[in-house]
Amino acid sequence: MQTFFELLPEKENTSVALGFFDGLHIGHRKVIGEAVKGSEKNLVPICYTFAQSPKSVLKNQPQEALMSLENKKEALSEIGIQHLYMCDFKSVVDIAPRKFVEDILIKTFKAKKLCCGFNYTFGKNGEGNTQMLAEICRENGIELKVLPPVEEKEGVVSSTLIRELIKDGRVRRANELLGSYFGFSGEIVHGQHLGRKLGTPTLNQSLHEELVVPKFGVYASCITLDDGRKFCGVTNIGVKPTVGEFAPLCETWMPDYKGEELYGRVADVRLLDFIRGEKKFSSLDELKKAIFDNAKTAKKIFAEIADCN
Repeated sequence: MQTFFELLPEKENTSVALGFFDGLHIGHRKVIGEAVKGSEKNLVPICYTFAQSPKSVLKNQPQEALMSLENKKEALSEIGIQHLYMCDFKSVVDIAPRKFVEDILIKTFKAKKLCCGFNYTFGKNGEGNTQMLAEICRENGIELKVLPPVEEKEGVVSSTLIRELIKDGRVRRANELLGSYFGFSGEIVHGQHLGRKLGTPTLNQSLHEELVVPKFGVYASCITLDDGRKFCGVTNIGVKPTVGEFAPLCETWMPDYKGEELYGRVADVRLLDFIRGEKKFSSLDELKKAIFDNAKTAKKIFAEIADCN
């Protein structure tokens, strides 16, 4: 898949997926999948999205993304998108809706099929909607697929819903609605080395600033090292009240890992399920016992999830 950060004329007719697609949840995947079906009619499946959340730009708020840009690019490629346009939202925020469709989607992308969700808006002040898009498509002989909402017991599946689940520690349910595992990749850095003293050496990583912060506590996790090996992990996200550190951290113990030190390497951490909230222990011995108890729980969860290990 090729990724472009500016608009370039397409050489062939295309099928375009439209949306920000934060997290690429199960509703988003239906839109993307519909665009990929365009290849059956010799249309190049492409995705037009943005490098930053439109809401975060318009409201000047933290992004709280569900997926890193790198993970999003990888996922779109796996689904079947051939060209990804990840543009600067500020560059198109003031374009009139009809001009956006006619100049970008039709003239530049040579779109013959457009795919979007039921609540898709576009153009200056979000004035364009699916009804307007349908009218323009009829005028230009373009196929339009507007995908209906995906309903689950919590309501309509949305990035907002999933974000709230993660903040509440309900990461297993969030993963089900995402259709993937929430997490991130990052370099392993030095910490206090307390885990080593306890017999539970940890991988210390910085939290990604653009991602939503999960509920503080202990999680069962799936760890993939940069050489492809996978391990069960016990991941703590939050502060360390027992040892007096109060800056948010991500640290993971891999109970079954035996090998060289991993400082400077990259590890991918995927949260599988919440085990317990943060707790201040009265002693390091009590903390150590809790860590080993958490490992037993994490191993059971890890073993349940066949597509992770």
